Amino acid sequence: MGSTIAFWILAAVIVLAALGVITSKNLFRAALSLIICLIAVAGIFALLEADFLAGAQILIYVGAISVIIILAIMLTQNFSTANYTNRLIIPAALVALGFFGIVVYSIVKTSWNISVVSPTTPTTPALAQSLFSQSGYILPLEITAVLLLAVIIGSVVIAREK
Repeated sequence: MGSTIAFWILAAVIVLAALGVITSKNLFRAALSLIICLIAVAGIFALLEADFLAGAQILIYVGAISVIIILAIMLTQNFSTANYTNRLIIPAALVALGFFGIVVYSIVKTSWNISVVSPTTPTTPALAQSLFSQSGYILPLEITAVLLLAVIIGSVVIAREK
């Protein structure tokens, strides 16, 4: 019963934060709403006992991606005085409504196999063993970290005033 209540609270937070992202006129507040939405998604992962996905959601999306978005907003000149009028709002709304209809149709028509058995072992130790063992993927992980650092430095160099 408690997990059902927690799910509905997190779902409401996700929907409200997503609405805050798309309706906010201030880009910084939209980014903060996105962070709230991503934290609530991590809460859903935790409710599903997907501990690795919840941790990755917090570290990667809430931590890294949100910081990059906020950094890009802060480095953009006159980000709060941007022009928000768009003549393509009606075609975009029609495409979004059509996509929503396709998603709802596919959800309703799919037969979902639900398992009532909860995983007995956490997923994080098994993933860590396969990632950090002798035959693991530690080198690609470190190369990705260096590549992301280079992207951040490059974006600061490109965005700075001349």
